[in-house]
Amino acid sequence: MARNHNSWTYLSSRQVLQYSTLQVREDTYHFAPRNTEANFVVCDSADWVLVIAVTTDRQVVLVNQFRHGRGEVVLEIPGGVMDDGETPLATGARELQEETGYVAEQLVALPPFLPNPAINTARCHIVVATGCRCAADTNFDPLEDIEVELRPLAEIPDMIRSGELLHALTIAAFSLAQLHQRL
Repeated sequence: MARNHNSWTYLSSRQVLQYSTLQVREDTYHFAPRNTEANFVVCDSADWVLVIAVTTDRQVVLVNQFRHGRGEVVLEIPGGVMDDGETPLATGARELQEETGYVAEQLVALPPFLPNPAINTARCHIVVATGCRCAADTNFDPLEDIEVELRPLAEIPDMIRSGELLHALTIAAFSLAQLHQRL
């Protein structure tokens, strides 16, 4: 049986760290069933968008880029942080072009999901881009060095099963796109 959220009473918050992409705070709550207080780390960040880009010949546009958390290059789908006032579709189109040089004939936004609500406030939006073609120059962020890789859409499930695609949000994006019958 699920516990009622009314068991928790917010008491206070203090900022711990502030970076350009996220802020870390510590929230204090009172937990009524145990009559105790506890501190929780929360990462505030803007929402971000991931793009499943499919070419007219059913190739998926993937990117290889260095990820500092793992200290290695990771294969994933393009994406990035939403700018203030930007829609998921606008962010998806912008990030696809900036990171890969590809543009899409059609963009469809799927319902967002919460990547890790235990510690993060952001939502992740998935955009499915179809009819993609390489038609523009890339425009990497100052600290990006991205290599584009095309793979047949039909190979994606095997890439996930084999562990070639390990990025959890990329895997979730493909799962959601399949559930919404967008691939």
